[in-house]
Amino acid sequence: MAQFRLPKNSRIGKGREFPAPEGARNVKRFRVYRYDPDSGGNPVMDTYHLDLDDCGPMVLDALIKIKNEIDPTLTFRRSCREGICGSCAMNIQGGNTLACTQAISDFRGDIAVYPLPHMAVVKDLVPDMERFYAQYAAVEPWMKTETATPPDRERLQSPAERARLDGLYECILCACCSTACPSYWWNGDRYLGPAALLQAYRWIADSRDEATGERLDALEDPFKLYRCHTIMNCTQTCPKGLNPARAIGEIKKLMVERR
Repeated sequence: MAQFRLPKNSRIGKGREFPAPEGARNVKRFRVYRYDPDSGGNPVMDTYHLDLDDCGPMVLDALIKIKNEIDPTLTFRRSCREGICGSCAMNIQGGNTLACTQAISDFRGDIAVYPLPHMAVVKDLVPDMERFYAQYAAVEPWMKTETATPPDRERLQSPAERARLDGLYECILCACCSTACPSYWWNGDRYLGPAALLQAYRWIADSRDEATGERLDALEDPFKLYRCHTIMNCTQTCPKGLNPARAIGEIKKLMVERR
């Protein structure tokens, strides 16, 4: 089970329990992490008994039902409900994933829901993403060119050049991969992490970008890139089926080839 960053000397205690509606026959228990830093108290796990016959099929449906009908104080992020925005990334039954694409039926027994591991918690299931986004910005995720833009057309790519971006551009920055990475847990202040490095390689691999040398120079650091030890948690947990470990390996190969 992934670990979580808790206040010093704190323990996760047993919270409140909300029973199922009277007459419910298809009941599922959801144990949900609750923590409010402003309260000064320790985190607890609240337990909610839901009637699945009156609930949508995804874990996010269950959380929305809890918030709308049982406990309006529950806090979590969500937006698209289509696995596109990455907002509802959380740790469900020990694995990082998107609540909107994770089916309740995939689990037997109780379902435990936590925020993404090893990040400061803003409240309940909402992690602090400030550092994660700063690392994404640090790789300068936009096209850099020195030559003038053609006056009569776009910067073109061959089908083969365009195909090199497959498996890279689809990243939705949900942070599931980075927060599943032990190297990121221990060196998150200096190691960029799988998500940011996948985005760095997305531009390195783009035939239209003309700053490959500059990008590789920026990553030539004992921590930014080389804290990756190919543990592969990032690839295993990615809800979009991407392979950040492969992208990191490609960057390392380019580092060797340029020496």
